[in-house]
Amino acid sequence: APDIAGLGIANPLAQILSAAMLLTYALDMGEQAAWIETAVARVLDEGWRTRDIADANTPADKILGTAQMGDKVIAAL
Repeated sequence: APDIAGLGIANPLAQILSAAMLLTYALDMGEQAAWIETAVARVLDEGWRTRDIADANTPADKILGTAQMGDKVIAAL
């Protein structure tokens, strides 16, 4: 998405989950992949969103930028 590069608004969750897929299918590290998948699910279950997946019911203080969403996932690990 070159049009939003550097703006801090891209959703990093697909990239993070792609790393989990790499662990599962290429490196035979399914347990570690599950940790990542669980962390992403936990963050979403807590209501955290990037702007592209927020809806009208998402509180403004639960909308994060790219780095902040990544930080939430890391904290959930």
